[in-house]
Amino acid sequence: MVFSSLEFIFRFLPIFFLAYFATPARYRNIVLVVGSLVFYAVGEPVYIFLMMASILLNYVLAIGISDSRGRGRAGMLLAVGLAVDLGLLFFFKYLNFFVENICAVTGFMAPTIDVALPLGISFYTFQIMSYIIDVYRKKYPAGRNLIEVAAYISMFPQLIAGPIVTFDEVQPRLRERKISPANIENGLLLFVVGLVYKVMLANQIAALWNDVMVAGVMGINTATAWLGAWGYSMQIYFDFLGYSLMAIGMGYMLGFRLPKNFSNPYCAVSVTDFWRRWHITLGRWFREYVYIPLGGNKKGKFRLVINTFIVWFLTGLWHGAAWNFIIWGMFFFILMMLEKFIYLRFLEKHPIIGHLYMLIIIPVSWVIFNISNLGELKLYLLRMFGNHAVSGVPLGGMEKFVSLFGKYWWMLAICMVCATPLPMRLISRYKNNIFLKILFVFLFWICVYLLSVQKSNPFLYFRF
Repeated sequence: MVFSSLEFIFRFLPIFFLAYFATPARYRNIVLVVGSLVFYAVGEPVYIFLMMASILLNYVLAIGISDSRGRGRAGMLLAVGLAVDLGLLFFFKYLNFFVENICAVTGFMAPTIDVALPLGISFYTFQIMSYIIDVYRKKYPAGRNLIEVAAYISMFPQLIAGPIVTFDEVQPRLRERKISPANIENGLLLFVVGLVYKVMLANQIAALWNDVMVAGVMGINTATAWLGAWGYSMQIYFDFLGYSLMAIGMGYMLGFRLPKNFSNPYCAVSVTDFWRRWHITLGRWFREYVYIPLGGNKKGKFRLVINTFIVWFLTGLWHGAAWNFIIWGMFFFILMMLEKFIYLRFLEKHPIIGHLYMLIIIPVSWVIFNISNLGELKLYLLRMFGNHAVSGVPLGGMEKFVSLFGKYWWMLAICMVCATPLPMRLISRYKNNIFLKILFVFLFWICVYLLSVQKSNPFLYFRF
């Protein structure tokens, strides 16, 4: 079940909110936990027990860590927790990938395990790990209320796609939160904005990339390859941004303030700037729990390079068990190191050049991210940079490009405008205007109509 589904909007959400607001404030955490587990069970009924076991284990371990007098025992309990959490993630997400690659190198034959990836396991595992690590660091004491800890880990708005939050960000509001009409109104507005981005932008521009893929790498020229790459770039951005805004909006309605996850990343002037703006909470997690513990930039240039390499290797691997994700991570590692030591200041001093630079980097990165077949990925990248010898399609073969551009240019133009700060600035300025409210009611029902008639409503980060 995804947020941008009629089942969620018209069945789950009304029933949940009715129960939530009808319950006295002191018991709402219980409703939140039960509702979150029901939400999870709709799509993954078997794995609900896995999540409950993981919550209980880390709850007990965190208390043990917090109560330990010696760092040795606390460290041992932390190691147990991390081993179990990472072990589960490895088993479900990476085991088959490693087995297949070991077999390919050694020539041995080994069976793969036919097991479905638990919903949102990468996201909630990172939240669980941050919790026990922070308790070990004595950033805050372990939560003694099991319901509060369970609510933090399982909270359905950010369960399957983030934002990734730390326990201390939500604990005060788990204990006491005030829900005002203004917060509910702001939450509803953000939810509808996110729904519009997902349904009216991401889902619609997705057809451009699909049309390019139907034509096939062997049947497109350079211009068409770039057009398709930018189509996918817009799809994944508004897909994920829309989902994040819906999550933050529901957080407002529940009495929580979830952190911002995107800050107009396509307006970046460098890769470094881009990753300050894209999936902000994931970048923060890797910085706080991997990069800084490794030494960050405090131990010389060589260690900085090694530490950055580790972070980007893990970032790529986190996104998926396939070589293209690792290549994607290495792509950003190389560019960030080049920026760090050579031309970052130049890009920052000349933002127009920086924007043009990112107009190339962004679509290339998402092509690497999206195409898992390395042979096909190679051909597509060759296409993007003018090599047509691989298929014999003439360099002047523009018919496909003209056709697709004529069909989708207006959609791309709308996406480009919405990728700037302008829409959210206007919404923030005029959010109390009655005409804006009527407009978003109208847009909401357009989204409902589109969801009722369109056959495809994917969420690209659904299985991460």
